[in-house]
Amino acid sequence: MELASKYDPQTVESKWYEYWLNNKLFSSKPDGREPYTVVIPPPNVTGVLHMGHMLNNTIQDILVRHARMEGKNACWVPGTDHASIATEAKVVGKLAEKGIKKTDLSREKFLEHAWDWTHEHGGIILKQLRKLGCSCDWDRTSFTMDETRSKSVIKVFCDLYDKGLIYRGVRMVNWDPQAQTALSDEEVIYKDEHSKLYYLKYRVVETDCKQVDEGNVMHKDEKGYYAVVATTRPETIMGDTAMCINPEDVKNTWLKGKHVIVPLVGREIPVIEDTYVDIQFGTGCLKVTPAHDINDHALGLKHSLETIDIFNDNGTISEAAGLYVGQDRMDVRKQIAKDLEAAGLMEKIEDYDNKVGFSERTNVPIEPKLSTQWFLKMQHFADLALPPVMSDEIEFYPKKYKNTYRHWLENIKDWCISRQLWWGHRIPAYYFMNADGKRDCVVAETEEAALEKAKAKNCNLELKDLEQESDCLDTWFSSWLWPISVFDGINNPNNKEIDYYYPTSDLVTGPDIIFFWVARMIMAGYEYRKTYPFKHVYFTGIVRDKLGRKMSKSLGNSPDPLMLIEKYGADGVRMGMMLSAPAGNDILFDETLCEQGRNFNNKIWNAFRLVKGWKTADIEQPECNALAVEWFDAKLKQVNIELQEQFKQYRISEALMTVYKLFWDEFSSWYLEMIKPTYLNGEAQPIDHKTYEATIGFFDNLLKMLHPFMPFITEELWQHITERTQGESIMRATLQLEAPKNNDERIINDIEVVKQIVGNIRTVRNQKNIAPKELLVLQAIGENEMSAYNSIILKMANLKSIEVVAEKSTDSSNFMVGTNEYAVPLGDLIDVAAEIEKAEKELQHLEGFLMGIRKKLGNENFVAHAPEAVVARERKKESDSVEKIAALKQTIEELKKK
Repeated sequence: MELASKYDPQTVESKWYEYWLNNKLFSSKPDGREPYTVVIPPPNVTGVLHMGHMLNNTIQDILVRHARMEGKNACWVPGTDHASIATEAKVVGKLAEKGIKKTDLSREKFLEHAWDWTHEHGGIILKQLRKLGCSCDWDRTSFTMDETRSKSVIKVFCDLYDKGLIYRGVRMVNWDPQAQTALSDEEVIYKDEHSKLYYLKYRVVETDCKQVDEGNVMHKDEKGYYAVVATTRPETIMGDTAMCINPEDVKNTWLKGKHVIVPLVGREIPVIEDTYVDIQFGTGCLKVTPAHDINDHALGLKHSLETIDIFNDNGTISEAAGLYVGQDRMDVRKQIAKDLEAAGLMEKIEDYDNKVGFSERTNVPIEPKLSTQWFLKMQHFADLALPPVMSDEIEFYPKKYKNTYRHWLENIKDWCISRQLWWGHRIPAYYFMNADGKRDCVVAETEEAALEKAKAKNCNLELKDLEQESDCLDTWFSSWLWPISVFDGINNPNNKEIDYYYPTSDLVTGPDIIFFWVARMIMAGYEYRKTYPFKHVYFTGIVRDKLGRKMSKSLGNSPDPLMLIEKYGADGVRMGMMLSAPAGNDILFDETLCEQGRNFNNKIWNAFRLVKGWKTADIEQPECNALAVEWFDAKLKQVNIELQEQFKQYRISEALMTVYKLFWDEFSSWYLEMIKPTYLNGEAQPIDHKTYEATIGFFDNLLKMLHPFMPFITEELWQHITERTQGESIMRATLQLEAPKNNDERIINDIEVVKQIVGNIRTVRNQKNIAPKELLVLQAIGENEMSAYNSIILKMANLKSIEVVAEKSTDSSNFMVGTNEYAVPLGDLIDVAAEIEKAEKELQHLEGFLMGIRKKLGNENFVAHAPEAVVARERKKESDSVEKIAALKQTIEELKKK
């Protein structure tokens, strides 16, 4: 095959991805090799590729390809999540465009629409991942609502219920009024809000109010006494059933035993006492709304208060409120403030900064709500999941997330696992009337099994008498089983695949789902497999733009990943992502990094074409080439050891930089220059076979080292190195390097010295405007410690000769490398006129600079008031400039004498 003159990513990428698929090169089956297993964090089934996916899946693919090349049986399992809330919202929105409401449909009919939507849009993101080069075993693609995963979820629910770990009860939950479903605590995001603090007047019923203690703060106007309550949520006063004060609060002692009237509502409520109240907040008086605040609910239970739920499920005001019925809660907040002002019941309004909980799914403010829900007891699971992470049986990268994990588990709350949705795994609970005529419930995997259980309580029951729970399970209740369920380890716990592939090796995910997913998978692993689900967890950072803003559609600062791939090629984009992606730190993404990646592709391509274009001959290997081959062989082995250590430490970004520098700096800039053919009469001479074969071998190994990061270009070039058989691929080629030799370190260090010598000679050329083709002489003063490498120095610096002299000549340019001094005699090589002009320009600049400094130092105000260190720094600049000016004047005089 002939190599194209320019690298075309689109042609190369489509060709090789199809080749990999056709030859089943991503496929994995249990065998005698060490398994390396990764399960993809399943993206939403109807989602599309974004920059976070790009980063996460690039890292996974690098790890998988690296393991595959180590000879491991790499298995990367792809799949998608049914995403109950997000998907149902999309389906509801789609139906609304057709004038259809969800409530107009039966559950079965709605689910038909949901499945149609899923089949139409589901899997798009997985196809997009192929563009990135992801080497998933696509035959293993799983979906959290496919038959195997669904059976697993139901089986686990029933098992945990039978163990007494799942219960149903009325609890205060986080309610999403837009999605109209309960949320777990982890699905609430707290944001800083610029709010208002409303000070409301609650008139005191009793008229015999009096000063009780010194320090009482009593409020009175023409209508009588009143207490003041500060609240950020005046719209909830219709649910007030008490006012609470702290018994130790001196300023409110006068309110003890009193009753107050809820503003506008007119309801009389008692003043109760509890140390829960913060004396310092507001006025120290707290309105208690047991149905709409978790802490108020606790007070209500403790003090036997009435509970009034004033909100409908959609966030509008309910009939129970008696006021503003049917209006949206946020509209009511604005209106009630006006009405309270008009009624003389608003003391004042202040600006107030506080944290407000928002739904992670719909981004609307959540509403605390008393609701009958299903819960999973979590203390049992926390006890299972905390020790293995703290002891590093499961290792986190970076380690800092261990503390985040520990804090959550040590303060764990029961998990609300029910959702008021139709799209999802329907809870397998069945209601019926028992023999005593009371509503009862059983939990079973199937209707038939439920009927058998129910008949034990009422032998006359039939299937039609059972009513299944309408709620679905939280989406995370399926994905917490993911590492087990993708290998059918719940339904068939001893099958060949789960025994071989589990536990998995690495998990790559974002720290934002450490509670949602990571911790819960660990819990499920120990509950159902008695061991960890993965050995290592690599936490990626958040992808931000170069200004530090999180990338999002709303900000319009997130590029389209597919457009980036089209513009820079997948390898270029992968490199651009990884150059800025240290583990756990936010990624400041800049598109110029993708351009750098594309440039690196071109560098590799051109270097390969250069080498393949050389003619070879059966000639003796020059000393320069022999030394170059020996050096680069040693360097390759040294860097490979460093590279493997970086992979072990999950320093993936550093690993890429290591191999990047090896190729660009050492191989291209130095090695190829050392061995490149000479020219005779304008024609390139052939290179010896020995050097050429070594160079091709180095290229082969470099491509293998680069492959996990840049799979497409490395496959293309590897296939061009030599004739390959059908089905062969670089991804299954192992990197085979000999063990380091005793003298490897010596030659590596020696060549570093050689580079410094060559670099200094090149600097002399630049400074003295000497053309690169002009042959120079290098003098080693006293001795030449690097004489063994003269052949390389002569070629790389374009020298006529290297001499050892006792003293340097007067017309030379000198430099030090370590403790050794070298000189380059200049003689007639210097353009004296040009050198004088250059020196005089520099002199003019320095004299102007000195004038400015002296002007500043001549300012008595500056010298008297500037910090001593600043003045000293200016005086140092003055003395340095004087020395440089004197030296330049001397140089100019000497040049004029020539």
